[in-house]
Amino acid sequence: MPANQIVGLKPGEVFVHRNIANMVVHTDFNALSVIQFAIDRLKVKHIIVVGHYGCSGIEAAMNNVRIGIADNWIRHIKDVHDKHNRELSNIHDQHKRLDRLCELNVLEQVVNIGQTNIVQDAWSKGQGISIHGCIYSLCDGVLMDLDTTVTDSNELNQRYLRLLSK
Repeated sequence: MPANQIVGLKPGEVFVHRNIANMVVHTDFNALSVIQFAIDRLKVKHIIVVGHYGCSGIEAAMNNVRIGIADNWIRHIKDVHDKHNRELSNIHDQHKRLDRLCELNVLEQVVNIGQTNIVQDAWSKGQGISIHGCIYSLCDGVLMDLDTTVTDSNELNQRYLRLLSK
């Protein structure tokens, strides 16, 4: 389904960047260029990280599935898994564990976007940018807000720690 339909907007009202498992890696010039173009040129006010339950990229990382060159990309997801291993290891149902890792990955990518110099500079100039995290259910078509919205650098770490303590 097109991204604009998921959020109820018209074609052209959403500027979309996609990659395996919606990763935002600080050395990925493609993603960083998209973010900078969106902020500096298009003057977007909202950046939304949207993951989806049952993500095969996240599942591959969780189950140590070898894919090939994509393994280098999936390594970043393994880092998210390792970072949250204590919580994830307490979830015994594999589908629920995958769903939780999908949610945690969205949270981590919201933080990664907020930590970019592009967003930090925009915030320091007073440009109103909100970063949101959502998860999409392929089963029922519901887009769920993960309550990850951050609007400035001071809020970034506080929101992150609060969400992890839930």
